[in-house]
Amino acid sequence: MSPPRILFIDAYDSFSNNIVSLLTTTLEAEVDILPIDPPELSPDSPSFAKDLTDLLRHYDAVVCGPGPGSPNLAQDVGLMKYIWELEPAHLVPVLGICLGFQSLVVSCGGIVKKLQTGLHGMIRDIDHDIHRPSLEEGNIFCGVPPFKATLYHSLHADIGQDGIAAGDWEVSKWSRPAHLPDIVPQAWVYENRGDDTERILMGVKHSKKPFWGLQYHPESICTEPTGHQVIQNWFKEAVRWDRVNSRIREPEPSSLRSITRLPKSNAHPIDESMNYSENSLKGYDSWLNGGSELASFGLNRRYRSCSLRLPIHIEVPDIVEILQGGKKDFIILDSASAKASRIGADVRGKYSIIALDVDETMKLEYRAGDRHATARCSSPHEFSQKITEQIPLGPGQTIWQLLAGFWNKRKVPVVDYAPHFLGGFMGFTTYELGLEGIDVNVYQDRPHNRPDLSFAWVTKSIVIDHTQGTVRIQQLLPSGSDGKAWMDSIANKLQMSAVWSDGLRADFTKFAQLNELTPPSTPKSISIRTNILVPDADEYESKVRTCQDYIASGDSYELCLTDQTHITQTRSCSPADSSTSALAPAEPGTAPGTPWQLYRALRSRQPAPFGSFVRLGGATLVSSSPERFLEFDADGLCSMRPMKGTVRKSHGGGGTGAATLADAEAVLHVPKEEAENLMIVDLVRHDLHAACGPGRVRVPKLNAVEEYASVFQMISVVEGRLPSPSPPPPPLDGGNESNNKRTSVATTTGLDVLAASLPPGSMTGAPKKRACEILHAVEGRRERSLYSGVVGYADAAGRGDWSVTIRSLFRWDDEVAAVVPGDGQGQEQGGQLEREVWHIGAGGAVTALSTADGERDEMFVKLKGPLGVFDVDDEV
Repeated sequence: MSPPRILFIDAYDSFSNNIVSLLTTTLEAEVDILPIDPPELSPDSPSFAKDLTDLLRHYDAVVCGPGPGSPNLAQDVGLMKYIWELEPAHLVPVLGICLGFQSLVVSCGGIVKKLQTGLHGMIRDIDHDIHRPSLEEGNIFCGVPPFKATLYHSLHADIGQDGIAAGDWEVSKWSRPAHLPDIVPQAWVYENRGDDTERILMGVKHSKKPFWGLQYHPESICTEPTGHQVIQNWFKEAVRWDRVNSRIREPEPSSLRSITRLPKSNAHPIDESMNYSENSLKGYDSWLNGGSELASFGLNRRYRSCSLRLPIHIEVPDIVEILQGGKKDFIILDSASAKASRIGADVRGKYSIIALDVDETMKLEYRAGDRHATARCSSPHEFSQKITEQIPLGPGQTIWQLLAGFWNKRKVPVVDYAPHFLGGFMGFTTYELGLEGIDVNVYQDRPHNRPDLSFAWVTKSIVIDHTQGTVRIQQLLPSGSDGKAWMDSIANKLQMSAVWSDGLRADFTKFAQLNELTPPSTPKSISIRTNILVPDADEYESKVRTCQDYIASGDSYELCLTDQTHITQTRSCSPADSSTSALAPAEPGTAPGTPWQLYRALRSRQPAPFGSFVRLGGATLVSSSPERFLEFDADGLCSMRPMKGTVRKSHGGGGTGAATLADAEAVLHVPKEEAENLMIVDLVRHDLHAACGPGRVRVPKLNAVEEYASVFQMISVVEGRLPSPSPPPPPLDGGNESNNKRTSVATTTGLDVLAASLPPGSMTGAPKKRACEILHAVEGRRERSLYSGVVGYADAAGRGDWSVTIRSLFRWDDEVAAVVPGDGQGQEQGGQLEREVWHIGAGGAVTALSTADGERDEMFVKLKGPLGVFDVDDEV
């Protein structure tokens, strides 16, 4: 027999894929996903009623899922409204969850109104009658032991429960309300509100139709597995109803273009089983297979390396200063906290990576909203001249498909002795690139042409293993070359340097201490050379309250509000050489001025496991990020580490921070912080399911507190396993496979996971799409840019490691602040000083339990570390 088929109606929620996975694994069903507003099923179409009923005949049952908004708004519920209104001859068993539940209650005449306080990520006991009526009478809770479930809602169903006297409640709570005869209550939750108890309806059944509803979220990681029996009971009832009513499913699935099935993703590699002719190539295919110099860069390479012992006094910046003087582009992924032995090994990064000769590599760049990408090399070594090529994206093609096609052609086998990076893509994406992937259009009419993605294909690099104390010099070199001369030259340059042999290093201890940051409500000028404008504290609190208004209205469970600090200072170098050609430390007692000095200062002041210094695509990024976003290996194991919940370290006791890990755990293991983390965990599970598929995601660590240099942070670990690659098809012409241009089948890779997960859920809130739309408005329609994006690598062996760009500062070459009268220092233009602009983003997750002053304080705690590098005297 064929497996049962269920249609899931998706209201653009960030937990939908988790529900699909639950239905697939618990019921062994095939689940198709249809958005609430598919273009092929418009209610304005004269054939809509027939088209809808024809569609439903292909399914045994329907699930109407959760989502943002109100059940009273047609645009928020879409098709759900019409499913509840089906004529008796076309009925199908339906389960509504959260918004779907509320929509069912409204269709029966009930009222949905605001809770006194929203319940998001809260875990509560479900009160249900396990004995009567029987399952055959429609009680899908029959025989289910007591269980706890996760709630995500600000609205609740009012069926008159507040009018029942306390003495009558135990008997009356299961009875149909006299004024709502179609509603049969099946489950409740009780919320203590101090002077009274709020009775919150959790489960219902329609008295005449095969409709059921659940307000809680059965798919949440914190809903106890015992509760999954409710889903099994519902489907037993659905199948029984179909059988009793002689309803037979049509054998063929629907052909609607809007229907999808997990796994799905924004990115898919080129299907290598297709045999293209030259005339059929279009879009990026024509570039990938066209034979240009840039499209051919890095092909047919093999891996070679040599290893040195790392002197105990040598740091990552020392190696860069020895090797990289005079270069323009830089990529350094720096585990600066690796030597901090007081921080656990599971927290700190193990490797640091230095890309060498980035000027000479091929870069791929893309600006959100464009229908083309750009390949370039600005300082050629392997090329005959400087090259820039525009790569068209054909209809339906994405930048991720182009990247995957380029990546797949350059795969090299993993060798046993090789580190976690062999060479390959390194670079950054902005927050706005992620918005494009979830159809949040904020990139129209931008007054600049900056890339939202900039990746370099790195062929020469150094990897420092901090646990083993080794430096590996490595390259992807052309076949027929052994690379020994180049590796020897790098090794000699390191070993012959004075820093390597004598341990001469700059002293940055003056940046190690953190002092209290008091945010001014108005801009404050530090000097004629540096001005710092931090967010206005009162305005930020007002934005927090606005976010809570949206949450209370049911538009979001959580909103990760951010704001930016702007620093203007005398330009440290000319736009033509805005990199770090002089990799010199700041003079003792002076504030750092160049990007390199800022990086040196930040890594000393706030060492982190996922720090970085990136000079690429016209951007300069200096980061001390504590948050790993995504890691994946060549065998398909993917891991994400969402962070939510922060407490500042207090040294010597006192203050509002935490002195020890135990103190931090006491502060962070409270309902607000745990709920904040749980919401992001469930969102990340949804993102991973999109690429990995049902039943292939787990949570090995939930709400654990970890220690960093200046803060304690609550983290969770979510893992997914990508599907195994499909075997290659037989030869297309019946001959030897070598006669075919392409022989393998496209598979899902780590790039699919990266594409499906942007922007990072820990920086958006949930549901992600609606949250991002709200945040864009609340934050003044400003770009976050590199802040809230990701930085990292996808290497030639199929592995990747990406961090969230937080605790960071960045600037763009083309952004120059208003000039001020010259004072004889720095670069003068007609008697005036040209000023560059640095940006620092900071913020936190706003929930129903947040306080405006608490969110303000958290934002300034996070701002403090990066901002301190501009103010050696701690004047702000």
